[in-house]
Amino acid sequence: MKPETTNATTAPSKPRLTTSAMIASIAAEGQATKPAPFGHALIEVARRRPEIVGMTADLGKYTDLHVFANEFPDRHYQMGMAEQLLFGSASGLASEGFIPFVTTYAVFASRRAYDFIHQTIAGENRNVKIACALPGLTSGYGPSHQATEDLALLRAMPNMTVIDPCDALEIEQVVPAIAEHKGPVYMRLLRGQVPLVLDEYGYEFELGKATQLRDGEDILIISSGLLTMRALEAAKLLAADRIKAAVLHVPTIKPLDVETIVAACRKPGRAVVVAENHSVIGGLGEAIATLLMRARVYPVFHHIGLPDEFLAAGALPTLHDRYGISASAISNSIKSWL
Repeated sequence: MKPETTNATTAPSKPRLTTSAMIASIAAEGQATKPAPFGHALIEVARRRPEIVGMTADLGKYTDLHVFANEFPDRHYQMGMAEQLLFGSASGLASEGFIPFVTTYAVFASRRAYDFIHQTIAGENRNVKIACALPGLTSGYGPSHQATEDLALLRAMPNMTVIDPCDALEIEQVVPAIAEHKGPVYMRLLRGQVPLVLDEYGYEFELGKATQLRDGEDILIISSGLLTMRALEAAKLLAADRIKAAVLHVPTIKPLDVETIVAACRKPGRAVVVAENHSVIGGLGEAIATLLMRARVYPVFHHIGLPDEFLAAGALPTLHDRYGISASAISNSIKSWL
């Protein structure tokens, strides 16, 4: 598929600039990034764990698995454009003691191969690690490539652990953690030049744990993945208006860190906003709302997420503003609620 291009300038005297909706970066101009953190982290773990293999369905270059393939060509399996075969084969390898790290796009895993993951991996509790690129609204190619429902689908699957990392640092830490974990894992994957954010906060990933990155008495933003990056940016914008926003990062969507989330939401006089790069149906927002109801904790609650509709195609910055998940849109929404 040929990437669509957009003309960044109409002035005839300037060179034509193009961007790809498929591989568009989520990093802001000048933001620190690291290249292919997933691929490089997997190499480091695989050097210690000979049972680790890498598998993909014609998308190694676009999921950073090509880095692993170059280092360990005899431990890399290119299955072609056959996602159901990919996951069925991964289950078979896991049954023989291997630890497959399987990559594709999130839409292909959560929709095209759902039943194969459900029956052959989750149903058998196989030790397969699924890392999927283009989660939520990280592609401008429209509904065919925007996985806006993946968390809802995968977190409903028994035995499946679900993780939504924020940045390059967290991806580097998640890979060895899930290699140690016994059982199937679904991990949302940021690939290419991935922003580096959490190093400023001395962050350390722990499976199943949420971490408060900053404190604030006016509002609590609970977020995961890309939206934690945006929540931190929004908190800085809010601070300019003397609004103190706390940010609680929840990278493990399943199982949730019940104790930490409930304790953070019990603080009196502080509204709670859940922000996620996912449909408002079935993701982190609904999971936390249900959790709070069961714990009998009733803060003022708001939810920022993608609408329950098929989203448009276009440039990511424009789409993020349009659907309310850019830092400025989050900041404006919060100010309207206070």
